[in-house]
Amino acid sequence: MEKKDIKKVLLLGSGALKIGQAGEFDYSGAQALKALKEEGIHSVLINPNIATVQTSKDVADTVYFQPVTPEFVERVIEKERPDGILLSFGGQTALNCGVELYEKGILEKYGVKVLGTPVQAIIDTEDRDLFVKRLDEIDVKTIKSEACSTVEEVQKAAHELGFPVILRAAYALGGLGSGFCDNEEELLAQAEEAFSFSPQVLVEKSLKGWKEIEYEVVRDQYDNCITVCNMENFDPLGIHTGESIVVAPSQTLTNSEYHKLRALAIKIIRHIGIVGECNVQYALDPNSEDYRVIEVNARLSRSSALASKATGYPLAFVAAKLGLGYGLFDLKNSVTKTTSAFFEPALDYVVAKIPRWDLTKFHGVKRQLGSSMKSVGEVMAIGRTFEEALQKGLRMIGQGMHGFVENHEIKIPDIEKSLHEPTDMRVFVVSKALKIGYTIEQIHQLTMIDRWFLQKLKHIVDIDQQLKEYTHLSEVSEFMEPSEFREYLQSPEVVLLLRAAKVYGFSDFQIARAIGLENRMNMEQAGLTIRKWRKMLGLVPTVNQIDTLAAEYPAQTNYLYLSYL
Repeated sequence: MEKKDIKKVLLLGSGALKIGQAGEFDYSGAQALKALKEEGIHSVLINPNIATVQTSKDVADTVYFQPVTPEFVERVIEKERPDGILLSFGGQTALNCGVELYEKGILEKYGVKVLGTPVQAIIDTEDRDLFVKRLDEIDVKTIKSEACSTVEEVQKAAHELGFPVILRAAYALGGLGSGFCDNEEELLAQAEEAFSFSPQVLVEKSLKGWKEIEYEVVRDQYDNCITVCNMENFDPLGIHTGESIVVAPSQTLTNSEYHKLRALAIKIIRHIGIVGECNVQYALDPNSEDYRVIEVNARLSRSSALASKATGYPLAFVAAKLGLGYGLFDLKNSVTKTTSAFFEPALDYVVAKIPRWDLTKFHGVKRQLGSSMKSVGEVMAIGRTFEEALQKGLRMIGQGMHGFVENHEIKIPDIEKSLHEPTDMRVFVVSKALKIGYTIEQIHQLTMIDRWFLQKLKHIVDIDQQLKEYTHLSEVSEFMEPSEFREYLQSPEVVLLLRAAKVYGFSDFQIARAIGLENRMNMEQAGLTIRKWRKMLGLVPTVNQIDTLAAEYPAQTNYLYLSYL
């Protein structure tokens, strides 16, 4: 089907609002609808979730507030008679529904063409046996696993692979039904839960402790490929990526590791035949360049929304255009409107995604984190340094925190256990451990968090300790004349320390609390006092744009961030 023959397109939304689904995929669906509107194509959206942008007035031409299931979608197809259907923009729900429509012959019956990635490619990535076989064809390593359909098969596979193992429910979203098992008892309990979510359960050899890396890859029908962004989990493998702090671009990979995984991602997407965008997740051995491909999402994912906002490259918008038959070379950078979209963004800043939990609202819920997702949202922060981005993000997660340090005292009865068995408070447990004298090596052995990240966190604690040595500033400011104090404040040591604190993400209030100002005035006044001192010293932030090519087109982008570096 030619582009000119596509007059009406059906887009499957992400279904009812639930953890790991719906809200996270609103961005991709809204962007796809925007791309269809630009092409003058009539868009039909089916999505029961009214709390989304994509269901707002004038985003889609026709909206059906119906469940994203084959029965309801078939009735919409029968009525609307679309020329094409987009499956990749509504998460796992839309993908599963699209595969069912294809297998039942409904798409063929009504002459509906699947735009973008072919359904067989989707099935190849979703069915674990097929996925492993397809990647074996090009000598790409996957995690050794067995697909099982009964508890007996699960037991047999676990004993063949050897404990510890991880169980995953196939075709499930947000890691539902998955978990690590160290013995037979845990295996049986986890198998029962996994089979409640899916008829197929995957038993895999555990690689707990390896690094988790992701690449966002785009391919057009002419076999042109780019990797738009790569990301690294702060936490090692064993914690769902939706539960982990994620950093873009990767910070601890060597040049060799980065390019090896990038080349593999392009090799995979070409072999499977994905058209549009996909997400390749790796486990990487921290002590060598050994790797395993965990999974390939032949769709937009939560990570895709993060990558789009982190780089300024509209992945969903581009993927929709590629699904309509465009090549990467046909499309323009949506910010500049002149340069090509056939480029890989270069980041001279760090982006941190930090998950947000509401576990205190649920009685009896286990606070331990694992391979099944519990977070209800996430925040994204941008800075010139990892420390700055992290501290900005921690202030925004709604837990009353001011950053990595200078928070209200958190009671942790057993720090060693809390480091070894991660909870939603894990990053603050690391902060407490560093403050009471745990070494980087001790924390690394208990958490398997990369030493590079731990060194950066120790750097924040060190700056905090240096600030605490300047408590006399809050005292002398009271009895000195303003002109005298300005001169006193301008000593090189004070200027350098205040600047370092701001460069590495300290808020004015964090600085005020560290030097004891909070003991002399209320919180708001303390923060404003530090702000006044900064302005006195000329320590003010700069406004940065994440797409440097957009300098001539400031009205075209909202991707701005403040930094002191």
